[in-house]
Amino acid sequence: MKARIVVSAVCVFDDAGRLLTVRKRGTSMFMHPGGKPEPGETAVLAAARELQEEVGIVVDPRELELMGVWIADAANEAATDIEATVFTASGTWTAHPSAEIAEIRWLDLAALDRGEPLPADLAPLLTDHILPELAALRR
Repeated sequence: MKARIVVSAVCVFDDAGRLLTVRKRGTSMFMHPGGKPEPGETAVLAAARELQEEVGIVVDPRELELMGVWIADAANEAATDIEATVFTASGTWTAHPSAEIAEIRWLDLAALDRGEPLPADLAPLLTDHILPELAALRR
């Protein structure tokens, strides 16, 4: 059986409707801002805390909307799954890399709608679950 890491993550968008992705130091894949809950911390509290720590976005946990829970291959750990509880933060945001984030990149969802190829360095959670879900919501 594969190892499993439990994480919380958040979809946030800028004023152009692009999805925020981040790359952590020492890794090559882009993913949502987010991370592991601390002991006793709920998924939504972890999501809000990680969003603030990683990209400087402060959001009230009560304003995060549950998007879903998925299991996907971990982007940066071999033979490991992640169980990700993913939220969306309504509104538009700006972000800056903090903590362990080396780089941020805004993903143009309209380009994907036009059939442009996905960047090759996106985490499996994004490519296999989140982007298809977002595409369905935009239809």
